[in-house]
Amino acid sequence: MKRAYVLLLLCLWPVATLADPVFYPAKSGNADAPVLTVYSSLDEPLAQPMIRGFQDANPDIAVKYEDMLTGDIYDRIVRETDAGKKTADFAFSSAMDLQVKLSNDGYAQVSNLPMSAAWPKWANWRNTAYALTFEPAVFVYHKPSFAHEPVPSSRAEFVDYLKRKGNEVYGRIGTYDIERSGVGFLFMARDQEQFGDIWSVIGAMGAAGVKLYSTSSAILERVADGRFVLGYNILGSYAADWASRYPDVGIVLPKDYTVVMSRIGLVPQAAAEPELGRRYLTFFMSREGQTIMARELQIPAVSPEVAGENTANTLQELLGAQLRPVPVSPGLMVYLDQVKRARLIAHWNEVLRTQ
Repeated sequence: MKRAYVLLLLCLWPVATLADPVFYPAKSGNADAPVLTVYSSLDEPLAQPMIRGFQDANPDIAVKYEDMLTGDIYDRIVRETDAGKKTADFAFSSAMDLQVKLSNDGYAQVSNLPMSAAWPKWANWRNTAYALTFEPAVFVYHKPSFAHEPVPSSRAEFVDYLKRKGNEVYGRIGTYDIERSGVGFLFMARDQEQFGDIWSVIGAMGAAGVKLYSTSSAILERVADGRFVLGYNILGSYAADWASRYPDVGIVLPKDYTVVMSRIGLVPQAAAEPELGRRYLTFFMSREGQTIMARELQIPAVSPEVAGENTANTLQELLGAQLRPVPVSPGLMVYLDQVKRARLIAHWNEVLRTQ
């Protein structure tokens, strides 16, 4: 299990500047081949194996890949659609709430695909928005700091550790700043739904002088060199990259429950070539595409047809009900409501501050 999880690799946090579109000519050599346009928050170098696999199966299609921030994907699709223009043929983003909002607000097409009926129900919203990855939130820890101390493996143990250690670990705990980190906010919102005593966890972190960051790397860098002893609710796929390169970084999937987020793919309503978008989504969901994602992109696959390392099947066999995937549904949009969002952030800051 540890080996499988350490193999995961994904850079969640793209660079602040947008990359130029990357063009992949059709493998058939046809200069006039139809062009599939993709808007994606997955860094283009990481996406290359999937694009190559798709073009191997579809040598008559060229691909234009635009690596974008999650908010920019949403804004651009809405802006282009509302202006009566054509937009991407396929959108792939880690902003689950924004992808579902596109679907719910009529900016995505229904895609009835070969795998639609077999796809997990939690991962399919009306054959319009599909979860394509399976990525747990984890605790990370500095291994030498726990040479003579059990590593917390649940939120109750996490709180107990912070209370017992007191000044010894003050200022050496890290988590996401939910005001600046989209995935951090998503994990906090799910914690509030899943754990009735979550504010005791936040309060304990506040009392321990928790440090807040907008990126995973800022936290993991400090765990790796021992400045931090623990990181809370860190995206496991990114944590595992650090664990594979820095032997002092350890990973725990909390045993009380482990939130699992996903990256969502959809075909925009105003796609220039919607059938090409559906063809790419079909490949993404196929046994071949999901296997490429698990083995070459090192991102856990969702498909029930794919077993082995880095798959939902393997994680579910090992952990069962401990895993709590975030359903692809309109429920994700609750915290896009600015009043509710502001209320949660205000309470978060108040609990941290009053400690």
